[in-house]
Amino acid sequence: MLKLIKPVVVGVALVVLSVYPSVHNPVLAQSAEEVDLNVVTRIRQEGLHRSQVMDTLWHLTDVIGSRLTGSPGMNEANTWTRDKLAEWGLSGARLDPFHFGQGWSFDRVSLHMESPRKEPLIAYPRAWTPGTNGLVQGEVMRITLDNDADLEKHRGQLAGKILMMEAPRVIAEGDAPMVHRHDDDTLENLISFPIPGDATPPVAGARARTFHFREKLNAYLQEEGVAATLYISSRDYGIVRLGAGAAQDADANPGVPSLQMAAEHYNMLARLLDDDRPVEVSLDVVARFHRDDLNAYNTIAEIPGRGRLAEEIVLVGAHLDSWHAGTGATDNAGSVATIMEAVRILKAIGVQPQRTIRIVLWSGEEQGLIGSRAYVEKYIATRPEATDPEQLSIPARVRDVTWPIQLLPGHARHVTYLNMDNGSGKIRGVYAQENSAVQPIFEAWLKPFNDLGADTVTLRNTGSTDHIPFDDVGIPGFQFVQDRLDYSTRTHHSHLDTYDYARREDLMQASVVIASFLYNAAMRAEPLPRKPVPVERVWD
Repeated sequence: MLKLIKPVVVGVALVVLSVYPSVHNPVLAQSAEEVDLNVVTRIRQEGLHRSQVMDTLWHLTDVIGSRLTGSPGMNEANTWTRDKLAEWGLSGARLDPFHFGQGWSFDRVSLHMESPRKEPLIAYPRAWTPGTNGLVQGEVMRITLDNDADLEKHRGQLAGKILMMEAPRVIAEGDAPMVHRHDDDTLENLISFPIPGDATPPVAGARARTFHFREKLNAYLQEEGVAATLYISSRDYGIVRLGAGAAQDADANPGVPSLQMAAEHYNMLARLLDDDRPVEVSLDVVARFHRDDLNAYNTIAEIPGRGRLAEEIVLVGAHLDSWHAGTGATDNAGSVATIMEAVRILKAIGVQPQRTIRIVLWSGEEQGLIGSRAYVEKYIATRPEATDPEQLSIPARVRDVTWPIQLLPGHARHVTYLNMDNGSGKIRGVYAQENSAVQPIFEAWLKPFNDLGADTVTLRNTGSTDHIPFDDVGIPGFQFVQDRLDYSTRTHHSHLDTYDYARREDLMQASVVIASFLYNAAMRAEPLPRKPVPVERVWD
């Protein structure tokens, strides 16, 4: 519980927000945090009354569309965001390259059952798989191809077939709510910290073996003359949730055309085959690879710091890339629009931060946080090169982690990284990533936004997004706690990820919270406390 202490006025209104119930203990008293409520008021006025967040989101989704890394849509988004940030007055707006691989896009897809009756089927192509070069028709076959023995078992039997590669699954009853917002109980539960169980040691070379088998499988499908492969969506209600069917590396084998199907249609085909009824389908996929530039790009721009702390960097980011079926609104154009709006607000109200505030819009997040990892390796910290021949036989992005971490000069300059990537729901708090020293600081920073529903700091970790490469090398990297809405049930990686499912009021709220966090981090007398730089764990 925060407690307001006597205000201290120095030019502008500064309030010292106590982060503990008592200031009589000298150790606790040192944790008092100054928050400039005059600036908070200006942030709220600009962000809640003159917001441009939905205009930015609309352009990224309805105008540009999906933004698979390396695709024409992503290239357009990189350029547009760079130019928009420059238009708003940010400095040094630029595109920062890193090696990625070939791009991919698709223009058209159709899938129809031709027998035992005619019916259109819902499906989308999986990324980095080829098109069909026209209409293809073939017999559908259920199959398991999980290991070398499976490949040998079916050799010479698959020419012209369209293979169902996964088992059908039972459709859920649907008793859980489709849209989720935090309440007092769920937030209270989030604050409790679960004691970690015994960690499982990493399996050396497991990622290499998985990568090599996928390459072998794609080559096998081509050699056997398979017409196409079908996979089942992990969502119900006709929602197609998808990903990649091949690697993006320029020398990777793309395999054969591969589609992700709505679960209900996939199950129907499986039931017909289980009843020994022959099934034929036709499909047409127009897709292409883009190999002119094997780099991808992060969009970067800055609000320069002033004074002795200007070389220090407060970093904020969200991933600009998306999957290709929808238009990537909640994953992750909503977050991109929000953090762009946060820096626009700061420019609009004319603040002059002491530290430099840098915004980075990541590419390649959906392929494994590639853009943010590239940034860390370029500016913050590196790891030793792999020497094992098995590891060297696969792309660097899927190799096992090496030790020790080697710090670059930029490690000391980066004060914090703030990330947004959990849908379009409003901010309810922050994951502190087990950094106890920042908990009271963040509670003070959230206090002026308690009335907007942001009041929770949890020491829990959260993962799977772009703050992880920073946390992994000892930079204070944080992800915000958000209302999930229908992110996990409808929109995540699906063809329903469109502008319609973004919430205007939530994104406006998030933009003012993030703008304030950026200002506080940029003006704080001391940088945010850090956890120790990670070291390699020695397994028994």
